[in-house]
This record gives sequence, structure tokens and C-alpha cells, in this order.
Amino acid sequence: MRRVVIVGPGGAGKTTLAVELGRLTGLPVVHLDHHFWHPGWVETPRDEWRAVQQELFSGDEWIADGNYSATLDERLPRADTVIFCDFPTWRTLPRVMRRSLGNRGRAVQAEGCPERLDLKFVWWVFRYRYRSRPTVVRAIAQLAPDAEVHVLRSPRAIREFLME
Repeated sequence: MRRVVIVGPGGAGKTTLAVELGRLTGLPVVHLDHHFWHPGWVETPRDEWRAVQQELFSGDEWIADGNYSATLDERLPRADTVIFCDFPTWRTLPRVMRRSLGNRGRAVQAEGCPERLDLKFVWWVFRYRYRSRPTVVRAIAQLAPDAEVHVLRSPRAIREFLME
């Protein structure tokens, strides 16, 4: 395990998993949100975003924390391990709401981006299982056919994975 991609819906605990896995393995953790968002919730332009990821994942050791399904092709082909936090909506949506409200005003996702209740993001999490999940599953199969894939469906499964 040297190049790890962690994907899944918002609220599944990807960032917490990435941080803990980084601590256990010594691998550097790359939080995609920190690189995509600029102060004031300004997005990185799409063409620039690809170039940023090419540079971020050019090395031989890293943990990629985040979705950004439109650019999975920048990460998955290099991954030797994929961790898919495949949580149901009933579990992730309340977590997103708690995080948004509990961290309101604090820059959690990226510098200069205060946490807020973003209805567009909530809607994305709500529809993830039916809209984004099939794309992610296909991308893993097509772009990382030789990677070791771990599908974790609960916080308990994540804890057990970390104890292995």
C-alpha cells in the first residue's frame, strides 16, 4: 500500500480515515478539497485542476482523500489500493448536517472557506447513491483493475480495516 485513493459520499469519514491511515503508514495525505477550493469557496478552473492533480500524484507514495469523480482518471490508474467508503445515505446525510452546523464559520475543508450549510452539497450527498456511486464503481473497475479494492460500508468496517 503506497498509492491509496479514498472515495465515497460526503459524510462517510474519508478525511478521518485518510488522516489515520497516514498516521499508521507514514504516507503523505493529500486532501483534495485543500487544493481545489480557494478562499471564498472559489473553485480551481477545470483545466488547471487536472494539472494540479497530475503534480500532486506524480510521486510514488500518497493517500488521496476526496471524490472529484470527473478527475478520477488522474488518480485511479496510479493507485495500488482503493478504499471505497460505500455508506448509505441515511448514515451520511446526518453526518454532513452535523459537520456543517457544528463547524459553522470555521475553515475546515480549505483555508479561507468557512463551513456553511451548502444545499447544493447536501443535495449531492442525498443523490450520491444513485447518481455518483455508479460512476465511481465503473471508474474503479476500469481505471484501477489491478488495485487492491476495499469496500467499507460502515464506521465499524473502517475501524476494523485500520486495525488489520
